[in-house]
Amino acid sequence: MESTRVDRWLWAVRLTKTRPDAAAACRGGHIRINDKPAKPATTVVPGDEVRAHLNGTNRVVEVVRVIQKRVGAADAATCFIDRTPKPPPEALVPVARRERGAGRPTKRERRVLDKFQRGGL
Repeated sequence: MESTRVDRWLWAVRLTKTRPDAAAACRGGHIRINDKPAKPATTVVPGDEVRAHLNGTNRVVEVVRVIQKRVGAADAATCFIDRTPKPPPEALVPVARRERGAGRPTKRERRVLDKFQRGGL
């Protein structure tokens, strides 16, 4: 059965920009394979579930094909199935936004914004 190192696979399928970044993510505890912490040398085989916390987002992918060399983006996308859950829908709470180029808020607008942020509105 074919297998490769997880840091090498993460780099090859373009989940991380560089292989040292992938190794650092493994050492930092941001990569889990089948719900077990992974070291950079941990092997991945087809069928494994890889959970990665990279760049502030959580990714859940299933290994379909193992590659060891970096390939084109189209080929890399066929090596895994993205099982990342959809993000929750945006809250329906109105967000205080100002027009671009409107300058600094006036004293009255500042009071309204402060009251809104404290939950007064």
